[in-house]
Amino acid sequence: MSSENFDRILKDAVAAQDVPFVVAMSANADGVTYSGSSGEAAAGRPAAEDTVFRIFSATKAIGSVAAMILIDRDKLSMDTPVADILPEWDRLQVLERWDGDTPVMRAPKTTATIRHLATHRSGLEYEFWNPDVGRYLEATGHPSILSGTKAALSYPLMYDPGARWGYGPGIDWLGQVVEALDGRRIDQFCHEEIFAPLGMTDTAFEQDAFADRLSEVRARDENGNFVPFELAPPPKPEVYGMGHCLYSIAADYMKFLRMFLNKGTLDGHRILSEKAFAEMLEDQMEGKTFQKMVTVAPPVTADVELPEGTTHSFAAVRFEADVPGRRKAGSQSWAGVCNTHYWVDPASDVAGLVFTQSLPFVEARYLRTYEAFETAVYAP
Repeated sequence: MSSENFDRILKDAVAAQDVPFVVAMSANADGVTYSGSSGEAAAGRPAAEDTVFRIFSATKAIGSVAAMILIDRDKLSMDTPVADILPEWDRLQVLERWDGDTPVMRAPKTTATIRHLATHRSGLEYEFWNPDVGRYLEATGHPSILSGTKAALSYPLMYDPGARWGYGPGIDWLGQVVEALDGRRIDQFCHEEIFAPLGMTDTAFEQDAFADRLSEVRARDENGNFVPFELAPPPKPEVYGMGHCLYSIAADYMKFLRMFLNKGTLDGHRILSEKAFAEMLEDQMEGKTFQKMVTVAPPVTADVELPEGTTHSFAAVRFEADVPGRRKAGSQSWAGVCNTHYWVDPASDVAGLVFTQSLPFVEARYLRTYEAFETAVYAP
């Protein structure tokens, strides 16, 4: 498909206010095949390839790759108990029930592993997806994970580790595992082991250097119009949460995705061995599957539904069947809450991303744009 057709998809999406603005890219192992943008990333500033985004949960795949680097170096195993590295994990209890407004806790019946953290089966869930988490935070005064404090990591467990899918801050703990084993703080580790080798020069843990290129988050108001909305990772936190903390640009994130298409390497810089890379992309759910995520906060996020049987690799959601006219089985995908979405399809040698800064997450109007772009990428 010609670049003019891609441009029209983006322009039409902004004109219809399905997105406030958009930057989209596609690529193969050899390089970028399309890059385009439409709309204003902030007042008077057009969206562009170097527009800076709060990528929120698109951070997670980078956190998982950081842990996989240590697995590749035989410093860690997917089956290592979390508490073997971080003894404070053993203080976490399962929220069994409520006695009035008092949470009744119990010890977990199973041992949480590194694999559980990476695949969202550790027992931890965000307050956006489980009402009992929000109720617990309110009843106990426990800080939200977005506070950036060390104490905030210790959410209650909502189920015994390994029992099911439950989307939460497991990758934040995984980042702490990397710190504890390697000795470098996670931001230094990521810069030296991932960003510098891949040439991701506009990806960072703080927004200071990007103030003149930072995009604006916009949320739907009661009339369906986009209005400015303040949302960002906490600056200079006590703990950098690898579930949500990064800022990046589309061009940088595409370098990260192209490393996937090149089986762990890019432009002569190897991040992971081919063996470790292949293991990372395999289904790591141990017989479990992704479960529909039902929103507790509709202004922030819609429900998240994926095809039945979808699993999770060590890095991202994994599609176990072809999506007709789009991604193939084995594709990896995820997104940040402000609608920074990506997919990488090794079987087709295709990667793509559609980035904006809007709420609610995965609203139908955004998803129309995403689907139209992805379909165009695969069009003959």
